Amino acid sequence: MRIFPLIAALLLLPAAARAELSAPERRIAEVATQESDRTIALLERMVNRNSGTLNLEGVTAVGEMARAELEPLGFEVRWIDMRETGRAGHIVATHRGNGRGKRILLIGHLDTVFEADSPFQTFTREGNRATGPGIGDDKGGIAVIVAALRAMQAAGTLRDADIMVVLTGDEERPGSPIATARRDLIEAGRWADVALEFENLAQQDGRDFGTVARRSSTSWTLTTRGRSGHSSGVFGERLGYGAIYELARILDAFRRELPEPNLTYNVGVMAGGTPASIDADGFRVTASGKTNIVAEQAVARGDIRTLSADQEARVRARMQAIVAQHLPQTQAELVFAEDGYPPMAPTAGNRAILTRLNAVNRDLGLPEMPEYDPARRGAADSSFVAGDADTLAGLGAAGGGSHAPGEWIDLDSLTRQAQRAAILMTRLSREERE
Repeated sequence: MRIFPLIAALLLLPAAARAELSAPERRIAEVATQESDRTIALLERMVNRNSGTLNLEGVTAVGEMARAELEPLGFEVRWIDMRETGRAGHIVATHRGNGRGKRILLIGHLDTVFEADSPFQTFTREGNRATGPGIGDDKGGIAVIVAALRAMQAAGTLRDADIMVVLTGDEERPGSPIATARRDLIEAGRWADVALEFENLAQQDGRDFGTVARRSSTSWTLTTRGRSGHSSGVFGERLGYGAIYELARILDAFRRELPEPNLTYNVGVMAGGTPASIDADGFRVTASGKTNIVAEQAVARGDIRTLSADQEARVRARMQAIVAQHLPQTQAELVFAEDGYPPMAPTAGNRAILTRLNAVNRDLGLPEMPEYDPARRGAADSSFVAGDADTLAGLGAAGGGSHAPGEWIDLDSLTRQAQRAAILMTRLSREERE
């Protein structure tokens, strides 16, 4: 008999909520609350195991931690080796239900930005706040997934649910080629009706938000060339303007002519001279020259972020048109990388999932979650499936400081997010597939 714990959990919910939740949903709320210490302990173990993207052994070890949690819940867990892309691999776990309800994909990632040589390595707790490498991005998300699924199993709602969990091992630094690195995630998206992504919960002024859109992230490299010679001939008919002026013309035209809502285009690194070059990874540039020599080469690298495929195509075409308007005696080439993240557009289907989540919020006595501004979020793995499945992102823990020493989360948010996710999945799993 678990009457007294159930009563205690229900008393934590507002009176209006207690009447709206079904008996299994009340059980979900109870179990997520009861198991909060277990969830935090799992999170601590994962955080204390370094899994920087390039630490292949560490990523594999965190994958094994996830396997140990999912297999007892009835998931068939596979490790997808990705050494061919220079990365460790992914976890793909499948739970087969009755085949009638919505197919649900849960997305998270095993890796962090903190490699083995980072001084930031340890889980630290002060009250309800904890810090650690990847504690929110995305080990807190994995902890929420596990807590939600355990609550569903305890309530009996996991049994009939068709759920797939994909935990990538290279979200922070994707392997190459990207088509191989994201092959299994894309395939899972084609299987799913609904995708739920468990990166950090979006918050603003203390309020929780729903993420129905994320912008793309695509890098580009701009290379310009000019005729080199003595600077006394610059701007003249024979030498023209040189590579640096051509580079400056193009970048300034981007600044002046491209602006539109939900678009950003950044220049991250640049160099010019005789000669100038960029390394194979696109991170380091070198140049040399003299003040009295017209620059022969220049290079710049940056990215663009867009909200839709149409916007991306339009902006790329406009950038290429600007590049083509060469200054005298110069040439230029703009190349877009093939390993970018696509946009996750704010579709009606995505908004419908947020509407369902807000129904869960009302029944839990929680405030409604408005849509979060996509310009305030980065790209994520959810974008690879958003073209095939209705997608809602940001279902992980609440916190801040991602990608920086001192990254933290609010430990209380783990229970809240697990309750939301488990009840949402329970309801979706009972909706007939179209």
